[in-house]
Amino acid sequence: MKAIQIQETGGPEVLKLVELPIPTPGPGQVLIRVEAVGVNFIELYFRKGQYKATLPMVPGSEAAGTVEELGPGVNGFTPGDSVASAGVLGSYAEYALVPAAQLVKVPGAVTPEQAAAVTLQGMTAHYLAYSTFPLKAGETALVHAGAGGVGLLLTQMARRIGARVITTVSTQEKAELSREAGASEVILYSQQDFVAEVKRITGGKGVDVVYDSVGKTTFEGSLNCLRPRGLLALFGGSSGAVAPFDPIQLSAKGSLFVTRPSLWHYIATREELEWRANDVLGWVADGSLKLRAEHDYPLTEAAQAHAAMESRQTTGKILLEP
Repeated sequence: MKAIQIQETGGPEVLKLVELPIPTPGPGQVLIRVEAVGVNFIELYFRKGQYKATLPMVPGSEAAGTVEELGPGVNGFTPGDSVASAGVLGSYAEYALVPAAQLVKVPGAVTPEQAAAVTLQGMTAHYLAYSTFPLKAGETALVHAGAGGVGLLLTQMARRIGARVITTVSTQEKAELSREAGASEVILYSQQDFVAEVKRITGGKGVDVVYDSVGKTTFEGSLNCLRPRGLLALFGGSSGAVAPFDPIQLSAKGSLFVTRPSLWHYIATREELEWRANDVLGWVADGSLKLRAEHDYPLTEAAQAHAAMESRQTTGKILLEP
């Protein structure tokens, strides 16, 4: 099979196309024929060496495709099933192994491209809106990177609940996309002080929750946007890691809460995984959750896909297709 392999850390050019044997599923594993791959920031971190891994490695964890073969002890799946997972073992390939416990079935109305575009980011938006800070109708959320993959989905879910959404974006084009997703107010952080704008929009009260995937450059401002006893959910760090800070700040700013959640702790049980995946894929199937995944690259152009993501000029989801 064709696969993308990282043999040394570095820039996009270290993503090499290689021929590898098709893997054999072991106990509890399923072999899938990969039809669409979701590209995520975590793969950039592994490629650059920010996250440590044993090399050589085939990157990627999110994919959709068709069940090809079942390993010993696997029940509930049949060859030919349409499936998706954010727990694929090396998804940048024509075939990949998935622990059956991390695999979900995809409704017939959902294409592999849609499933790969929404599985990880959709479940991330779901846990943020329904579990980390369970939004209620009438509450106000600030979503950074409002035109990104998670940002667009999270905005739609928050509006579905009845919450008010304020987003930050970098360009007018991204502002329009954010408004289309349901944002009531959009702040161009490249031109405006987002803290001052949030205070103006909320009449000085602040927001109930900030969902922050940016990190280093937004962290302090995010805290300053919160109402007393508000919560900052720091679920990413696209601008870099947040510097150490004194927790007494949280008291001084209004007994605030800060959490650094991870998807894997919110899909740790089969019940929770199926709840989130079935909600997200079901909303895609009935058309109530709109996806933006206009950036499709052949598997052979994985380096170009990484370069596009790092440029921060893309919106929505980036896909690879074997």
